[in-house]
Amino acid sequence: MADKKPDRIKLDSRSWTLLKRLWVDWLQEDWKRMAIALGLMGIVAAATGAYPLLIERAYSLFETRDFDLIMLLPVAVILVTALKGGAFYIQSVMTGSIVNAAIMRMQNALFSHLLESDLAQIGAHPVGTLITRFTNDLNLLSNAFGKTITNSIRDTLTVIALIISMFYLDWLLALIVLVIYPLAAIPIIEVGRRLRRVAKSTQVHMGETTAFLNESLSGARMIKSYGLEDYERERAGTIFHRLFQLMLRRVKARARLDPLLEVLGGIAVAGVIVFGGYRISTGAGTIGGFTGFVSALLIAAQPVRSIGQLNAAIQEGLSAAQRYYQLFDQQPRIVEKFGAPALAIDKAAIVFDDVRFAYAAPPALAEAEEDEPEPVSALNGVSFTVPAGKTVALVGASGAGKTTVMNLIPRLFDAASGTISIDGQDVRDVSLKSLRGAIALVSQDIVLFNDTVAQNISFGRADADRDAITEAARAAAAHDFISGLPEGYDTVVGDRGSRLSGGERQRLSIARAILKDAPILLLDEATSSLDAESERQIQVALDRLTRNRTTLVIAHRLATVRNAHQICVMEAGRVVETGTHSELVVKGGIYAKLAALQFGGVKAAQTVGSL
Repeated sequence: MADKKPDRIKLDSRSWTLLKRLWVDWLQEDWKRMAIALGLMGIVAAATGAYPLLIERAYSLFETRDFDLIMLLPVAVILVTALKGGAFYIQSVMTGSIVNAAIMRMQNALFSHLLESDLAQIGAHPVGTLITRFTNDLNLLSNAFGKTITNSIRDTLTVIALIISMFYLDWLLALIVLVIYPLAAIPIIEVGRRLRRVAKSTQVHMGETTAFLNESLSGARMIKSYGLEDYERERAGTIFHRLFQLMLRRVKARARLDPLLEVLGGIAVAGVIVFGGYRISTGAGTIGGFTGFVSALLIAAQPVRSIGQLNAAIQEGLSAAQRYYQLFDQQPRIVEKFGAPALAIDKAAIVFDDVRFAYAAPPALAEAEEDEPEPVSALNGVSFTVPAGKTVALVGASGAGKTTVMNLIPRLFDAASGTISIDGQDVRDVSLKSLRGAIALVSQDIVLFNDTVAQNISFGRADADRDAITEAARAAAAHDFISGLPEGYDTVVGDRGSRLSGGERQRLSIARAILKDAPILLLDEATSSLDAESERQIQVALDRLTRNRTTLVIAHRLATVRNAHQICVMEAGRVVETGTHSELVVKGGIYAKLAALQFGGVKAAQTVGSL
């Protein structure tokens, strides 16, 4: 059974290490502004500590009836409050700026890290879980940063200033208060312990909830088509109820603090009244001193309560920080060698030599070695060549390994063994930027951003002008439908291209690849979402684009690859047949069976091959 001690909340060595890292990584660069904020906190504390002294002085002047000095007291009070208010405002704004700047740096750093992470690492986490890192987790950290900077310094200084005032007014009563209030530390520590455990469970479930919402709302079409509304409501009800239970536990744990502090404050006030009344009755104390002391005690209640809540905020923040760094510290496996040269393209020939690959979960996701899933073999000794300037097609049933082959060329994954080379250069020996810059990809998983049509096409080449973008759109048979959009090329396509049809989205993706004009083309079901006429237009454009260009094509519809220079048939992670369409039909193997199914018999397939 896993050891639960790390979940227990106290500021142990691990917690201090984490706090130190947060300081060094994200806060230290703002130390000058924090020093200024610290000075302003000192002013706020000193002004607050002066209140009880002003009250005591007022009572003393009332007793002596010194009206000239009494008239100066309002001026002193106004000056003190104005000084405190101004310092409080500037310090609060400065602290908020420091905290929010740190959170912004954390967001930017994590986003950049994810962009550089392996595809496998990103895919191992539900999208909702990743989003939660940027939202809920960093909100908890923001709260912890703010309270740590403010409560641990300003409120502590304020309490110290008030204690000094108490000792000045009546040292015996001050000692009584100092004996009672430290008793609050015991329940505060225990509440913090519970809160960190609850916070960890809540944050995990928040990620699961966000992932569920993203999945369910994105699949609204399928849910309605299959009448799954009741099923989804039941799933949502279970998830939201679990979240409600965790949030309620969190509320209950936090709610214990204020009553505890209130009771201890009441005990302290009661003790002060008893001993203060006794000292006044014996002449050892004055009404002015007693009133000032009680005022100091009451004023101290708010900062003491804030300090009492500080531990809870820190523990929640530490739990969020642990989750943040767990993701941030994952090192990518796909890295380029130190000093790796740029890929030198001569003819752009691609060679696969005994390539093997298996999908496996990243080690960080397994809680124990025995829980790590077995690798799923995808490629088992794949060897073939894409000659320079030629088109090679990969066909076969789903799961045969076609997309895996394509993903290995730009190093979205790395082969477990064997080599993949371009013009004799192992793809693992060249820089990633140059490798991926030499490749244009059109996938069946179309990615469009919530930006204009022109901007989505120009991702293929950032420096492209409008004429180049338009020319690429024409080549992809996209110009006509783009011209019919409300704003033409300046029309925003919506989230994931939601304002466009599937075929329109795919044509924009093809236009992007055409604009990139890379020497290597990877086409993964590039025409799968097009109607017959659009497919014909795109196929003409692709035939023109692939001429004298090294092209690897994946297609289930054999009609789109029958003119390929070579067809590789894959089965169970191996290349089992190679040849042209006509050659493979004559062999009577797997390809011939596929062709017979799609073209209506062997003779029809042979006839198609001769067209």
